Amino acid sequence: MSQRSFSTPLIGRDGELARLARALDRARHGSGQAVVVAGDAGVGKTRLLDEVADRAAAAGATVVTGHCVDLGDVGLPYLPFTEILGVLAADTRFSPVVSAHPVVGRLLGAGSDSARDAGARLRLFEGVAGLFADLAATAPLLLVLEDLHWADQSSRDLLRFLLSRAGLARGLTVLVSYRADDLHRRHPLRPLLAELVRLPAVERLELRPLADAEVTRLVRALTERPLSDAAVRDIVDRAEGNAFYTEELVAAADAEGMPTGLADLLLIRVEQLPETAQRVLRTAAVAGRRVGHDLLRDAVGLPEEELESALREAVGRQLLVPGDGDTYAFRHALAREAVYADLLPGQRSRLHGTFARLLAAGGGGAATAAERAHHYRESHDLPEALAASLEAADHARRVGAPAEELRQLETALDLWPAVPCEARPTGEGLDRVTLTLRASAAAAHAGDAHRAVSLTRAALAGTGQDADPELAARVRYTLAGNLMTVDHLAAAFAYSSEALAMIPADPPSRTWVWAAATHVMAARQIGDDDTALRVARQALEVAERIGATAARADLLISLARLEGGGRRSLEGRALLREARELARSAGDAPVEIRALFSLAISCFEAGEFQECLPWITEGLDRARRSGLLSSPYASEMRYLRLLVLYTLGHWDECVRSADADPVPGFAGGPTLYVALARGEPDVVERGRALLGEPFDWMGRLVGGIVLTDAAALRGDAEEAVAWMRDSVTALTDESGRPPYVTVRLAALALAAVSDRATEVRGTGDEGRWTDLAGELVEWARGSAARQGPEGQAWLARAEAEWTRAVSGPDAAAWEKTVAAFAPADVYELARVRLRYAEALSAGGRRAEAEEQARAARETAVALRAAPLLERLDALPGRAAEVRLSPLTAREQEVLRLLALGRSNRQIGEELFITGKTASVHVSNILAKLGAASRTEAVAIAYRESLITPEPTARG
Repeated sequence: MSQRSFSTPLIGRDGELARLARALDRARHGSGQAVVVAGDAGVGKTRLLDEVADRAAAAGATVVTGHCVDLGDVGLPYLPFTEILGVLAADTRFSPVVSAHPVVGRLLGAGSDSARDAGARLRLFEGVAGLFADLAATAPLLLVLEDLHWADQSSRDLLRFLLSRAGLARGLTVLVSYRADDLHRRHPLRPLLAELVRLPAVERLELRPLADAEVTRLVRALTERPLSDAAVRDIVDRAEGNAFYTEELVAAADAEGMPTGLADLLLIRVEQLPETAQRVLRTAAVAGRRVGHDLLRDAVGLPEEELESALREAVGRQLLVPGDGDTYAFRHALAREAVYADLLPGQRSRLHGTFARLLAAGGGGAATAAERAHHYRESHDLPEALAASLEAADHARRVGAPAEELRQLETALDLWPAVPCEARPTGEGLDRVTLTLRASAAAAHAGDAHRAVSLTRAALAGTGQDADPELAARVRYTLAGNLMTVDHLAAAFAYSSEALAMIPADPPSRTWVWAAATHVMAARQIGDDDTALRVARQALEVAERIGATAARADLLISLARLEGGGRRSLEGRALLREARELARSAGDAPVEIRALFSLAISCFEAGEFQECLPWITEGLDRARRSGLLSSPYASEMRYLRLLVLYTLGHWDECVRSADADPVPGFAGGPTLYVALARGEPDVVERGRALLGEPFDWMGRLVGGIVLTDAAALRGDAEEAVAWMRDSVTALTDESGRPPYVTVRLAALALAAVSDRATEVRGTGDEGRWTDLAGELVEWARGSAARQGPEGQAWLARAEAEWTRAVSGPDAAAWEKTVAAFAPADVYELARVRLRYAEALSAGGRRAEAEEQARAARETAVALRAAPLLERLDALPGRAAEVRLSPLTAREQEVLRLLALGRSNRQIGEELFITGKTASVHVSNILAKLGAASRTEAVAIAYRESLITPEPTARG
């Protein structure tokens, strides 16, 4: 009756929805229920309550909402109840019930003097309660009272009366919301809340901030155009789980700073504080998100008593919150941003200078170096800022924080020309070229490959003719290594060649060995395996002789791909394990991570998917401990871990893993494969987002797979072929070698082409499509020649699709394809079984076709792969067996027992789980089916064919 509509989905509130659904169910079948919903402003209380109201209304409940309004000291008595009663009185359906309680009409008139007459006030309260009870007796009644923190005293008294009666009326649910961050110590709502939450029919639900993964989903849902991963991460970090702040930040994504409206909203609460408390907040905002008591006291210059009084005000208004170690923090980072932005430039500079001097005088060593660097820079003391930035960079490197090291080094490089030579720090490595080279390494370790290239090019530009040859060689082989990560292979080979030529092999040196190791990789990347093998063997002998253990390990990893049967062979894996041990003994984390990645990918290439996971786990653990989780090989392992889970059919685990450990860019690609296979709506847009600038080879690979397969699933053969060709062109290296993924892309495009050829066969138009199929299968054959089981499986599929396009379905070709995918690739196996079933059916082998279709169907249902299930249902002679269920297998079992009328305790006994666990499953079922009660859930399940009626015995 008073719901609003929201354009964005409700994200991350499944548990809260389930709790509120349970309250509605208990009210419907027993005594009334009330839930007090608490949460900060903007966290999503209204959105949640609106969702519940919509679901309740859809289930046949009467839903009415009343709002409390901030009118300062001039409150209107009973305002939310007057609104509710006005809506009810205006609805002719409820006229007889409202007329039966004439006393409540006093609230709908010009005013009421009931507060002066205790008897009249009691009759009014009883009349309102009686009205709600009578309405709930005819149909479930949901009352929603929003923003109770602004409620007038009379409304609070009436709510207390309604909820503290011996029992709320059957069928009546009351949902009340209030802002937790508005409840200072003296707020009049506090005593009422303390009373209400002790009542048996009242429960409290705290709406906590959304998790980062949920905010990320919300950002993606709110944006009409793709945002970069960096922009999304910035919004997620700043919003801190607040849905309203997220919406505001997304709306202002193209603007600098904070949205004006949001800043004004946040500053309103600050301006309500006494001037001394505002002064303390402004000083704390300059310190940062968190500040120690003693440091704040010294910076603000107030006597202890005045400071404590001001802090008590700020904490009472929940702008600051006390933390561990005698510290204070802003309750929300955006509040701190708003206060800081409101300062005048002179105020900021003066306060930054104060904090810098206090931190320097107080010592603290490296832990405060970054803070000192920040404050010195903002106070325009550049020599001190440069020294502190370099100290902070050293500290970040020691603790394995490459992103922070990069930030401090780039700050130092920016400050370098502005600081006079005599004021700059001196010592080994403290020159601009070496610092730039070091920054490029930090960028590479932080996963910013293009920034690493840019910084190394800057180092090269700063290397003059008289530069030290070893430093010049280091710059060049570092640039070569960084260029390989962004797939500029010819340039990488050129620079590694220059590096190797700049220093002699004799006398042997570590610089020459590392230059050689880089040249080996560059030569292999452009296909010059002879040069790579010759240099690798020579460099390995030198590395052993001079004890360059980490370089030796790096060379062994390259040799594992160059010698014998490659890294998939037993000999290759032995070399990789030796490399891992050598890198570990040398303490070289990047080389050790490369070895572990190579061991994992060797298993994957051999079709040993399960065996990949221990190597991936070890590699990611090593990367995490060394601060290299965003480095190139670690990112590829994160992708590989999700890919293995996807391939094995552990799709929910794949998605959960990505949500729990958000992965940037291409590394989350397998979750896109899951989303596409499940028919989720935004997959194409997410795939296109991976194609943006700067070019990322793996991002282009993932995007190409998604967009080619999406077009094929839509039956758009022209677009599927176009995406396949664009992707292969973009991914082909400078030597002209097509990428290994070509066979997969060709097979996906061939599926759409063979469908089109089948449709037009006999019309005279099939020649175009059979020619195109021939072209695509040649692409597949050319790229699969040296691949392992996975590549051979895709080649078998491409061959079968080509045969289908040219001459019709060939059961033998699809039987071979099924066998090729059978070891582990669960989803692709189901897809080729569908094709096999079609071929068998065309050949009159109905029973065998049914067997293949049944196996594919079981997989499609288990994976919730809706598009595949639809194609299986469309097979000739097949009727849809079951609707694709949104429920897990365990929830299906619980639903079956619900349909038999079992209680939670009985369900638990039959399934050998606790009654509490059964209750959780029931709540999840209600939420997923959008049902307000157990009975309604069963009715929906029967209607949607999620379950079938149990047979009954006849007498």
